[in-house]
Amino acid sequence: SSRVVEIQSQMSERAVELLGLPEDRPCLLLDVGCGSGLSGDYISEEGHYWIGMDISQAMLDVAVEREVEGDLLLADVGHGIPFRPGTFDGCISISAVQWLCNADKKSHSPPKRLYRFFSTLYTALARGSRAVLQLYPENSEQLELITAQAMRAGFTGGMVVDYPNSAKAKKFFLCLFVGTSGTLPKGLGTECANEELHQAKFTNERTRFRNVKGKSVKKSRDWILEKKERRRRQGKEVRADTKYTGRKRRPHF
Repeated sequence: SSRVVEIQSQMSERAVELLGLPEDRPCLLLDVGCGSGLSGDYISEEGHYWIGMDISQAMLDVAVEREVEGDLLLADVGHGIPFRPGTFDGCISISAVQWLCNADKKSHSPPKRLYRFFSTLYTALARGSRAVLQLYPENSEQLELITAQAMRAGFTGGMVVDYPNSAKAKKFFLCLFVGTSGTLPKGLGTECANEELHQAKFTNERTRFRNVKGKSVKKSRDWILEKKERRRRQGKEVRADTKYTGRKRRPHF
């Protein structure tokens, strides 16, 4: 529908804006989950070049029919980004990365697929460039899983949230820096919103337990168990919980 196309175009525009590309020269961008090439149209309009990757042959066929200007590649980004180091001046992705959290096949491990995607994307991007990934997370755990794997792959940055106070207009953009730690851009419509959203570090784990009345006290057994549970979800090796977990030692033996 035209409404979907309109929203898609707005998000592409915003993603490219968040890339902060140099204005004096054309850049080569990667579009992850490019679909029928709607975001690519905007990239071309802005005078840049692009290569689009998508897992759906049907969508890419539509892109070919529409005679988009970018080059197209049929591929699953969970297997990695197959380009030479430093190929791209930036990467955008509209509504695609959350699909890597789904395990469609027995062999699919979401943390592994996300790490493979992010680590190969990191390599394929030029130093000092950015990746801006707009996504629809199902919950805060999913956001945390995605962000953790991006940071593990070497990216810095964090989540930019546009219109955080609006149920309809709220949009999440994972804004990632390669090699240089930039300042995280401000989300739109956040003038009166909570300033904490703008800290470049991803602070979800701290805020999640802070707003709850019966919050877990730092270093308490519950706090430790919650932390271990989060690390397990991120696919990390964590010691088993026992009756000794979180137990205070006596000052001397």
